[in-house]
Amino acid sequence: MSTSGTPLGADPTRPSPDESLGTLVSHLTDDLGKLTRQELALAKAELRGEAKKAGKGAGMLGGAAVAGWMVAIFLSLTAMWALGEVMHLAWAALIVCVVWAIVAAVLAMAGRKELQEVNPTPDQTVESLKEDAKWLKTQNN
Repeated sequence: MSTSGTPLGADPTRPSPDESLGTLVSHLTDDLGKLTRQELALAKAELRGEAKKAGKGAGMLGGAAVAGWMVAIFLSLTAMWALGEVMHLAWAALIVCVVWAIVAAVLAMAGRKELQEVNPTPDQTVESLKEDAKWLKTQNN
């Protein structure tokens, strides 16, 4: 006998033959509760990671929208000054507009790529639940 009251070499996770049905059901309920909490924690962790990716992609698309707005402003100013002045001030405004256009294009492509990589399915949780179902089937047989 060990100090915990179980015979040496005995598996503490296996029910002893002298346990009552109520005790066995209680152990099963506790185990299923613990398993459910673990599965929910795993699903939360997976979905939190995917939400961060989606947020990053959405932020980049928001940046592309701001840059696109700046393109519209500077294109309008450039057209106005080019018609009014026809010289160096208009070229300066056009250069700024081209820079904003490049920024918008880069942010839009990066944001789109981030959003395409988002996987909303908690794959590890699905696999773990399949394993749990297999385990339950073997316990019922």
